[in-house]
Amino acid sequence: MGLSGLCFIGVYVGVKYVGTRLPAAESAFLRYALGLVFLLPVVRSLWREGLPSQVIKLGIGRAVLHTFAVTLWFYAMARIPIAEVSSMGYLTPIFVTLGAVLIMGESLAFRRGLAIAIAIIGVLIILRPGFREVSMGHLAMLGATLCFGISYLMAKRLTDLASADMVIALLSIGVTIGLIPLTIPVWITPTSSEVGTLFTVAIFAVAGHYSMTFAFRSASLTVTQPVTFLQLIWAVAVGYLLFGENIDAFVVLGGAIIIGAVLYITLREAQLRKKTERTAL
Repeated sequence: MGLSGLCFIGVYVGVKYVGTRLPAAESAFLRYALGLVFLLPVVRSLWREGLPSQVIKLGIGRAVLHTFAVTLWFYAMARIPIAEVSSMGYLTPIFVTLGAVLIMGESLAFRRGLAIAIAIIGVLIILRPGFREVSMGHLAMLGATLCFGISYLMAKRLTDLASADMVIALLSIGVTIGLIPLTIPVWITPTSSEVGTLFTVAIFAVAGHYSMTFAFRSASLTVTQPVTFLQLIWAVAVGYLLFGENIDAFVVLGGAIIIGAVLYITLREAQLRKKTERTAL
């Protein structure tokens, strides 16, 4: 899980390095298109697996949502500090929890609701509306985390209907196709350096997802989830050392509050799951 976090920091650095010369949709398209090379080893097995109609519908819906999410994320990453992107990114599990309540009909216990409210306070501390300008980059990041949260809920349903490789392939191919109409109107010919950097971003992203999958198979969420929070420390350090970004105490505080809320929800869900399993036995 630690390796996964470092890989995702590599993604942050690569996208930040590419900067704003390329439109966000084009940068995202190049990252996903170049990443398709990693699907080649499993193409034959995926072809044999087949695609039920329900999987196709869910896969298309998730790809459309994820297309907007990654475009917003690339836009935000190039315009606001890495630490702020990392801190606000922890909102995704909060949106997943809210989505499970609003979309899937799960109950919202008082403690979970309180944790969500605390996470929102963390966001307000980071953004500080009224005390500083809330930029389009911040709004884009909020939109990205919301879209990612709903996308992950759809992924949870997809994993019940298809293999993990199929779920990843549907997302990679679907997002690449979905980004084409957003990229064509704003296309700027990339330099060889930009292409190379975005291919490196694709490598880090794939490595990060595989490392995360291996961690989830090796240990419970109560073990792996706290390790992901090291990513905020690395994000602050990388932003300061490589890009000269100021260390904002309010961003660190807000991120810590969000992390605490997410960690509480994770541990609470694990406790409830164990209690349910013991009752069943």
